[in-house]
Amino acid sequence: MKIVTWNINGIRTFRGGIKNALDSLDADIICVQETKVTRDLLDERTAIVDGYNSYFSFSRGRSGYSGVATYCKDSATPFAAEEGLTGLLTNHEGSVGCHGDRTEFSDEELQLLDNEGRAVITQHRIMCQDQMQTVTIINVYCPRADPEKPERKQFKLQFYKLLQCRAEAILKAGSHVIVLGDVNTSHRPLDHCDPDGIDDFEENPGRKWLNGFLHSDGKGKGNEEEPAEECEVTSVDPVHSGKFVDTFRYFHPTRTHAFTCWSTLTGARQTNYGTRIDYIFADYLLAKEQFVAADIMPEVEGSDHCPVWGELRCSLLPSSKIPPLCTRHLPEFAGKQQKLSRFLVKVDQKSIQSESRDALPGSQEAEERRENVNPLRAGNSSGKKRTLTADSAVPKGKKTKTIKTSSKPQGSLLAFFKPKLTNVVPSMETPASQCEKMLGIAEVTSSQNFQKGCATRQDVSPGTGGDAEVTEGVGDGSPQLCPGSSSTEESDKQMETKAERLTSQPTVGPSDTKKGASSVFWKSVLHGPPPPPACKVHGEPCVLRTVKKEGPNMGRQFFVCARPQGHSSNPEARCNYFAWVDKGK
Repeated sequence: MKIVTWNINGIRTFRGGIKNALDSLDADIICVQETKVTRDLLDERTAIVDGYNSYFSFSRGRSGYSGVATYCKDSATPFAAEEGLTGLLTNHEGSVGCHGDRTEFSDEELQLLDNEGRAVITQHRIMCQDQMQTVTIINVYCPRADPEKPERKQFKLQFYKLLQCRAEAILKAGSHVIVLGDVNTSHRPLDHCDPDGIDDFEENPGRKWLNGFLHSDGKGKGNEEEPAEECEVTSVDPVHSGKFVDTFRYFHPTRTHAFTCWSTLTGARQTNYGTRIDYIFADYLLAKEQFVAADIMPEVEGSDHCPVWGELRCSLLPSSKIPPLCTRHLPEFAGKQQKLSRFLVKVDQKSIQSESRDALPGSQEAEERRENVNPLRAGNSSGKKRTLTADSAVPKGKKTKTIKTSSKPQGSLLAFFKPKLTNVVPSMETPASQCEKMLGIAEVTSSQNFQKGCATRQDVSPGTGGDAEVTEGVGDGSPQLCPGSSSTEESDKQMETKAERLTSQPTVGPSDTKKGASSVFWKSVLHGPPPPPACKVHGEPCVLRTVKKEGPNMGRQFFVCARPQGHSSNPEARCNYFAWVDKGK
């Protein structure tokens, strides 16, 4: 039995297709996090993959945010599956159950904790030493504590607490438990690229939670010395109170630079300057008796995280019945005719009144919460704006139509290129009609003399085009109007005279002179960006960055070394060069 967990940073980013990506991981159960897809955006090609059955959890507050999915091979079909950790999202048979003591959570807080699509639970039967047992796999994407949003720190700790409550309740009911996914906390200094650069590293609340959640005796399978005493899953020893094991550290207790997440903004993956925040946790007995290997896959690219895998010696027993949570049962993919009543949602008046209450600590932002509680109301507000916009556009359309149907005749394209006429000898026809007539004669080749004149003009100045109404003389710079005389001989003489004048003068015309002058003028007015300075250590051009964090320096630009971020001891990594951009430049 092989399991894999991977934060894929968007399930629609797989270029080769989801099936090729799953097959390349070569695992029975593949748990992915941060799918960034909601149910309305889930397509059939992603939801139903040949040879697999999948189980999704979606964010109900924001689109393109969070989300987890578990793909099981048909040979590893679970007999139960459930979305979320609270049980509030499950309204069908085939759920996992065993929710534990949730009295310290309010109903609204439980709903908010499960509202971001952060957990999927599947339950499987396994054969261990000719004995059938149960293993429950909890696929989680734990929240990130945004430093600029203090309420998210409390939300993250509440999610940890709920996760531990559910996992230990299932373990107490007699099932083995595996908790895997993106936990968003590096446990030990060994799991961080620069722990010395973090104040109070060990005092981080997330690390303190991991200390209590995990069993730790300071020794692993990779050590020569075995643990002096075996710790049962029901142990109450305060030193070893944790009931779960970090399987990677169980097999590799002292490996350094084993990271699973890197910053893409700083190119830190090139220098392996990252953190290990993706885990496979298993209950102590399962890890000791059934796990044979666990490791990371930093060579697999496609995300800012890399996959983590674990292998067990037990075999999976597929269920003959697929749980109701499977995407194959979703109405949009089941091929069944849906009823009209499914599209009509009854608005709960109680939920509308609850919008005015203050958000609990650790809840989502107020905007997300309004969308979660009453999505129809949010949709109506935007729909109202669309209606107003559409209505306001009607008069503009009518006004445009009135202009088009005005009594003025539609002008020809040539009218846009005519110079202003000065000192023109009056004639029976207007200059416009004369030019159009001349061009028309040239096109239909009704007059050989006009053909000869146009050909001569094209040979002399091909850059101006054969259809030009105006030919500028270089000597005096005055525009020459189209011939207005009806005599073909005079027109021939005029054309020949112009050709002689053009060939006797330099090829640089007033238009080129004007372009050069305007170029010099605009360069003197519009200064380009200053050339980037060279960093002091590598002597290479720096890159320009902009401060986006709120504060007195927000919006200011600065130069830093262009190399990828890395440890200060790495000469190939970014140096500490920093320089603000002078506002005067």
